[in-house]
Amino acid sequence: MKIKSKFLFILFTAVVFCISLNAQSLQKIDYDTVKAQRFDTGKMWSFDYPPVDYFKEAYGFDADEQWFNDVRLSALRVVGCTASFVSGDGLIMTNWHCIVETNVYKRVEKEGEDLETTGFLAKSLEEERKIPGYYADQLVLIKDVTDTVLAAGNIGTTEEEKTKNKNEKISQLEEQYNKETGLNCKVVSLFNGAKYSIYGYKRYNDVRLVFFPEKAIGYFGGDFDNFTYPRYNLDCGLMRVYGDDGKPLKTDHFFKFSTKGIKEGEPIFTVGNPGFTQRLASVAQLEYARDITYRNLSYLFDTYYDDLEALKSVDPANAAKYENIRFSIGNAQKVFHNTYRGLIDPYLMARKRAFEKILQEKVFNDPELNKQYGHVWKAIENTRAELRKIGPKIAVFNINRRFAPEYFFIAQSLYNLAKELQKPENERSPEYKGEKLDSVINSIFPSNFNKLLEDTKLKVQAGYIEMNLGNDDPLVKKMFGGLSGDAAVKYILSHSKITSSDDVVKLAKDGAEAILNSDDPFIEFVKASDEQLPKLQSEAKEISSTEAVYNDMLGQIVFKVYGTSIPPDANFTLRISDGVLKSFDYNGTKAPTHTTFYGLYNRYYSFDKQYPWSLPDKWLNIPPDFDLSTPLNFISTNDIVGGNSGSAIINKNKEVVGLAFDGNIDSIIGNFIYNPINNRCVAVDVRSILAAFDKIYKAKRLYLELLNGKMIE
Repeated sequence: MKIKSKFLFILFTAVVFCISLNAQSLQKIDYDTVKAQRFDTGKMWSFDYPPVDYFKEAYGFDADEQWFNDVRLSALRVVGCTASFVSGDGLIMTNWHCIVETNVYKRVEKEGEDLETTGFLAKSLEEERKIPGYYADQLVLIKDVTDTVLAAGNIGTTEEEKTKNKNEKISQLEEQYNKETGLNCKVVSLFNGAKYSIYGYKRYNDVRLVFFPEKAIGYFGGDFDNFTYPRYNLDCGLMRVYGDDGKPLKTDHFFKFSTKGIKEGEPIFTVGNPGFTQRLASVAQLEYARDITYRNLSYLFDTYYDDLEALKSVDPANAAKYENIRFSIGNAQKVFHNTYRGLIDPYLMARKRAFEKILQEKVFNDPELNKQYGHVWKAIENTRAELRKIGPKIAVFNINRRFAPEYFFIAQSLYNLAKELQKPENERSPEYKGEKLDSVINSIFPSNFNKLLEDTKLKVQAGYIEMNLGNDDPLVKKMFGGLSGDAAVKYILSHSKITSSDDVVKLAKDGAEAILNSDDPFIEFVKASDEQLPKLQSEAKEISSTEAVYNDMLGQIVFKVYGTSIPPDANFTLRISDGVLKSFDYNGTKAPTHTTFYGLYNRYYSFDKQYPWSLPDKWLNIPPDFDLSTPLNFISTNDIVGGNSGSAIINKNKEVVGLAFDGNIDSIIGNFIYNPINNRCVAVDVRSILAAFDKIYKAKRLYLELLNGKMIE
């Protein structure tokens, strides 16, 4: 009886809860009341305007000019990533994936080696391998040139003329400072054109590979674990900068390794080069990104990614090939999918509107500001409205080989051939003359044509074209006969004359008129693109040139209202971001602030030792004194995006405690808004790097150099 009563009570409670939950879901959120949050624009502070007062307010930390200068000079920008000096003898630290994804290892790989799989360790200075064509840039000069650039941008009678004058002045300044300083100088726009600075970089061209781990430990979990947490990656790598004398560079500016770790609530700082954000963009610009740019990117990457997975079952003989393609686009797929998901979130967009409303009220309520800037938002709305008319067509005609099937490129080759054949032979390009002509014709249809893959890509492309142009568009009707999906693919292929090598050769040899009048749907597409795309691109350039002026004015508004209390958008220049260790809620539980080697091995065994959770041999035979409780990865509230990979995470003493290598899935919306509730930076704890050198790789010379901040004999 008691058991039955208890069951009925639980059932009653569950029903009441469900009714309550349903009632809550029916309540509509009044998005007009949503407010912008203090850090919606993030924490990527520039070194032009170091956040001295904010650091003191938030952490009681008095960081002086010398502290910021030393931090700036300890950081480096490398190809696509960030690095930092971690020794007075030129040793620099970055991520494993920064070394692999930019093919650094391939530039030094010797015959018979497979460094991506085996990793690399130079046991002596002599074994450190120089990386051809590689360099590291150190930001040594920052100079404000705002007045000069803005003055040039105010000269002219049209917006296009003003933009041209501004750009010419920027080029002049870069040339001038290059000559005066001997540095690699660039004019950098901050606050969307409100401020301009000359950044002077000292370039180091002699960079040598020192260490990076095996892929299985450097990218443990593969694409499945990418943008997730908890993580278990030793995503680190070491290189060394050499001076003009061919010896390791001596530097006073570097981050020494800390062995103490991080305490809860302790401020930590990420120093790196975040790539690109749109946090200061207008609502109209974000809506365009939502409705056109990221909608398109999300569709292409999501659809192709899923279709490739299906192909693995349909064509198991080529499953590895399809998986490799999935791997190559997996990172981007997550970025575009989740950015688009964030942009269609009405609550997040309401916060962006609230931020814009604050700016508008400040301008509209000030007669002087209103006279100067009151028209800006409407002007940008107008330029975006104009772009909406042509943007989808430009997207369709800009065929991307990654997603578009070979049929389009075959058609393009035939169209190019026809145009050449219409000319007298003596006026044709060399490859279209004499004996070479047959060779060109015979090479138009690919020898390694995978029909199953190409037809799958055709289905993706058909959906993309239909989505952008609409079913009623004449070109869409011509190509797909008003059909969608598999039916559209069957229709276009049944009406095409270029689906086999023999057909292509025959059509090519029939001559220019036969090609151009073939009525082939792919060739019709290429003809339409050739006729329309140049004009569309010219219109888009003119619109963008006009909007650039208003964009500068929007940045000036933001700066007049907020000054340096908020950071500028990221543009792959050096920034410092503050944060603390902090958990977040996920999957109905809480994320640990750090993971350990125990978790690494648990994941290895939980997935039956299978790729991508397999481990290298060195990590399967660990010494008995290896401490599995050593922190491996950790999360923090530091604000990072792509480009921050390889960023050192330091404490107040300028000691490196971590190495940023990823964000969690909730960090991806950081492209347009920073949400500290669940946006997390994922980093390698430097104690795991030291443990690996000491116990696994037996790399005593590097272990001692990192501990002491200099080479030890």
